[in-house]
Amino acid sequence: MTETMAESLNRRSGANMDAAAAFFPGFSPLDIDAGGVRFAGVIGGAGPPILLLHGFPETHIAWRKLAPALAAQHTLIIPDLPGYGASRPHAMTPRWTKRRVSEALVALMRARGHERFALAGHDRGARAGYRLVLDHPRVVTRFASLTVVPTLDAMLAADFRYAQRNYHWFFLGQEEDLPERLLAAAPDEFIDRVFVSMNAGNENVIETPAREAYRAAFRDPAVRHAMCEDYRAALVEDLAHDEEDRRANRRLDCPVLVLWPHSQDRPDRSNPAEIWRLWTNDVTGVVTSGGHLLPEDCPDEIAAALILFFSASSGEG
Repeated sequence: MTETMAESLNRRSGANMDAAAAFFPGFSPLDIDAGGVRFAGVIGGAGPPILLLHGFPETHIAWRKLAPALAAQHTLIIPDLPGYGASRPHAMTPRWTKRRVSEALVALMRARGHERFALAGHDRGARAGYRLVLDHPRVVTRFASLTVVPTLDAMLAADFRYAQRNYHWFFLGQEEDLPERLLAAAPDEFIDRVFVSMNAGNENVIETPAREAYRAAFRDPAVRHAMCEDYRAALVEDLAHDEEDRRANRRLDCPVLVLWPHSQDRPDRSNPAEIWRLWTNDVTGVVTSGGHLLPEDCPDEIAAALILFFSASSGEG
């Protein structure tokens, strides 16, 4: 029997409440329609607002280990990115570029009453984050980027070793619907392999309940399609938007914190903070331990760095 829209929303709402209780004790479920997306996630804490954006192939629960420390001083809004997890766009066309995602996120924050806010993004969330800062001046008070340099710089520096380590960029970015058909054959095996490649194959980084939650989300064909569209956009529209900004010398108008693990340092490459100086005049760089999934791999380090950085934020201004 085909599930009705009402049944789908009720099921999603129930799953969202279960996730909030399991991974974010004391937080409330986020369930709000804004910017063409029915956003799911959690909200909690008190103080100046921070929008937290997760990466691939995760959901909002990527922030579960940091949230208690940050919530002591800030109101946290932690959504699934559009199409990821339980956040459902009303339509998948036109494609959800980072520009379109950032517009929806601004609408989400305004629907929550926040005209200005701080922002931290990891991986894909950081790419949506810097696009939001560029496209919406004077909205973001402070921006933290975890393990990411802008897409243009990442692609300009890509070589065969980069492609080998980050093959999912070019696999998921293939034209529809080849990746979707191949992923359907073994979704659990694919996402488990991705986590191993990110040095997150053990319980210390992703404990069993969280790993199963990620697998459950990835088993949904709509989620897998949204992720593929995310990477297609990165290699086409998002890259073109970065190129336009570079030619026009458009820059981020807020302080930027850049966090990356020592394991990603390469002596033959500029470090991420140096690359971000091409995009903003105010950059702080911090090298951490851990692997790619910083919020889950070394949460205490990341929480301390974010608390220090955001403590200087005026929040709502």
